Amino acid sequence: MGIIGFIKEEMQVIKDRDPAIKSSMEVFLYPSFHAIYRYRIAHWFYKRKRYFLARWISQRTVRKTGIEIHPGATIGHGLFIDHGHGVVIGETAIVGDNVTIYQGVTLGGTGKETGKRHPTIGNNVMISAGAKILGSFTVGDDSKIGAGSVVLREVPPNSTVVGIPGRVVKRSDRKVHPQDTMDQIHLPDPVRHEMCKLDIRMRRLEQRLGGIGEEELERLEQERCSVCPDNPELED
Repeated sequence: MGIIGFIKEEMQVIKDRDPAIKSSMEVFLYPSFHAIYRYRIAHWFYKRKRYFLARWISQRTVRKTGIEIHPGATIGHGLFIDHGHGVVIGETAIVGDNVTIYQGVTLGGTGKETGKRHPTIGNNVMISAGAKILGSFTVGDDSKIGAGSVVLREVPPNSTVVGIPGRVVKRSDRKVHPQDTMDQIHLPDPVRHEMCKLDIRMRRLEQRLGGIGEEELERLEQERCSVCPDNPELED
């Protein structure tokens, strides 16, 4: 793809995924645009074994944009890095098409592997701010990684992952695409869910021991449900 085609593609990608953009010319102000364009150049040299020149371009790009993409990484079309400061993409990482990455994301290794040591990211994946995906495994197509998550194992397609370590908390046949509900905050909270279940058990135990009556137990559970919309069910 030539420079004109790249610019047109990036303009469309940014317009589709960033509501802050007001004009096409703003694309040239985005660190994501410059980082990905320079990565393409560095990758061209890397594939031809001009490693020093490729890394020189890459390191200059880091200083200018705050985004570090190793020239050996493989990146598909339609990557959008929103804000992007602190993003790191390792040498053997593979990123599919139409992926959205927010600031502070790391696609890294564990430090103990050789060969393919960085993750493979499928198509139409969203990786929220501060997420760390570490190791040589695949994040399936149409998945969402919650903010601050640390993902250390395979993620099936069409999944939502949150927490440290990352856990799959939602999986369905509904696909999530970048132009669809790309939202970093409306994700399930497994820790809150477990705390709600623990609270229910404690209240029921207290009721059985005579500490609170049936009416008080019912009131407390209603208050808990208003805080935790997941409304976890428990067996007696």
